[in-house]
Amino acid sequence: MKRIIPIAMRCVLLLAAFLVDLVAGGVIGGGTAQAVELDRRQKAIVSTIGATINRAGKAYFEGKYDASGNEIRKALEQVDRAVDLGSPELYDAIVVHIDKISRAHAMLELEGISLPPFRRPPRPTGTASTPMASSDSSDPNTPGTPPSGTLVSFTNDVAPILSSKCGRCHISERRGGFSTSSYTALMQGPPEGVVVFAGDVIGSRLIETIETGDMPRGGAKVSAAELGTLKTWIAQGAKFDGNDPNQMLAAGSTPAPAMETKPPVITQATGNETVSFALEIAPLLVDNCGGCHIEAMQVRGGLRMDTFVQMMRGGDSGAIITPGRGEASLLVKKLRGTATDGERMPAGGRPPLSDDSIALISKWIDEGATLDANQSQPIKVISKLAWASRASSAEISAKRAELADRNFKLANSTASLTEHQTDHFRVVGSGSQQTLEVVGRAAEKHLKIAKSVARPASSTAAEDYFHGRATIFVLPRRYDYSEFAKMVEQRSVPNDWSAHWQYDGIDAYAATVASETEDEEAIESRLLAPIVSLAVASRGSDVPRWFAEGIGSATAMQQNAKSRSEKEKLRVLAGEAVSAVKNAKAFLDNKLTPEQADSFGTALAMSMLDRSRRKMLDATFRLLDDDQSFNDAFVGGFGVTPTIYIDQLLQFAR
Repeated sequence: MKRIIPIAMRCVLLLAAFLVDLVAGGVIGGGTAQAVELDRRQKAIVSTIGATINRAGKAYFEGKYDASGNEIRKALEQVDRAVDLGSPELYDAIVVHIDKISRAHAMLELEGISLPPFRRPPRPTGTASTPMASSDSSDPNTPGTPPSGTLVSFTNDVAPILSSKCGRCHISERRGGFSTSSYTALMQGPPEGVVVFAGDVIGSRLIETIETGDMPRGGAKVSAAELGTLKTWIAQGAKFDGNDPNQMLAAGSTPAPAMETKPPVITQATGNETVSFALEIAPLLVDNCGGCHIEAMQVRGGLRMDTFVQMMRGGDSGAIITPGRGEASLLVKKLRGTATDGERMPAGGRPPLSDDSIALISKWIDEGATLDANQSQPIKVISKLAWASRASSAEISAKRAELADRNFKLANSTASLTEHQTDHFRVVGSGSQQTLEVVGRAAEKHLKIAKSVARPASSTAAEDYFHGRATIFVLPRRYDYSEFAKMVEQRSVPNDWSAHWQYDGIDAYAATVASETEDEEAIESRLLAPIVSLAVASRGSDVPRWFAEGIGSATAMQQNAKSRSEKEKLRVLAGEAVSAVKNAKAFLDNKLTPEQADSFGTALAMSMLDRSRRKMLDATFRLLDDDQSFNDAFVGGFGVTPTIYIDQLLQFAR
């Protein structure tokens, strides 16, 4: 039977743990000082263990004791692997984490959570140099691992594995928003955060998903030898040995081509052009080049046009666009059928483009082939966003309803869809009508809370608030929620999630677990963060996810923290999140784990919601409402760029 301890005793234990952490320097200040400087891999291991413990602490504070126990089990395994490296210096660096694990272990057992016995590992007596050097280059226990001293090549060793095992889902497509189409794309990771940490095999989720069997899907398997190669490459620093880290990999079973071409020059639009790539050219390309050059399983002529950079790079015949020379560009010649070799494009029996359309493309090239969008976005996304900018709220609502019905059927092929409509939301699911109405009332209630960080719900027509009604997917069981993420978003959500949001300029939705067996208060609490985040994200076309996610999470945590002890927990969590971040660049360049990024984003938002900075945040939102870019609005509100603000916060906290 689960053992319940009084709230007062639980608070005493939490306060005691907090005071011990302060003495050990483990909350704010970055931990204990080291007599010997750790190498990059050792630092990454320390960071990974710390992130796991942070997740355990967050789950414990939220009363999710089973999830907290799962994270402590992971931390125990990570500590064992770190100690096995035989480095006294590494042991000294993680001793504060070992202390935290010991206390967490005792506290969770008081909550009735069964954990493996905890035995404090002894401090290694050897030196770190020999074991760490060998582990950086190879692991003799991993089959197929290159011999010690052999450097693994990304171009010759890693790229062929990515091409053959990941090509169908993450090179030809971007399943889950994740692409392995180039070294740059691989290291950038999906929207949730990076999956390869140079020097840190333990913390690299690419390895974790392979070892657990979650990836790759669709029948392809990574052999023990291939896994050993990937591990060694990461341990050696995940280095790139080609000439162009943006070079496209081949999506097949053959080795990737040598990376020798230089990246193309991209010229941003000045505003003086008469032809817009986003509004006029991108839709033409998506409609006429899809299947062969955009989102193609097998690219024709080596020409991939999923992104603007890929299109400007060209294919087997070289560059297809010569800025300033429309009629001389290979793209225009192919469209007109005047090229000296090959067939007229588009091929495959598709009708040719009209003379007016070809003339429009030629004129765009004459004007410099400039880009008036984000070059990192796929051309298909650029086209969608351009359509959304011109569509009415009613048209967006209809499009979202179409997407929602399709996605619901994808995740629940046999269930019948029930729906309920409110002023601002279309609520859909397979549960009872009563449950959908409860969710709808909760969402509308949260918009009133969100008015402090988003536009008041009464300031605009209901359907215009999200530029069309937003969708809320109601899933009756945690299993249904997990399957929705896998089938619709092509990703696995963390075990402790029960609600999240998505916004891409066209689609806007929240997904949540809710059933008739739950009370309305629990459903309301679960929905608050994603609804607020969705409201913030819709304030502008380029509001970064970290900002919207952080404001939503911080608002929900502050709303739910009623007592002084609960508010103190938030301060502790914020301190731990800050201690895990090196600088603003690491955060903004997506170099943190997803858990670290979410925690730090929440800590940032808590600082912005503070009374001393609240007027600055309000000014930022007003400037966003005036259609200013996020960076300009932030500077106008806070007086500094987001980078400077974050670095100043880190400096103050330390």
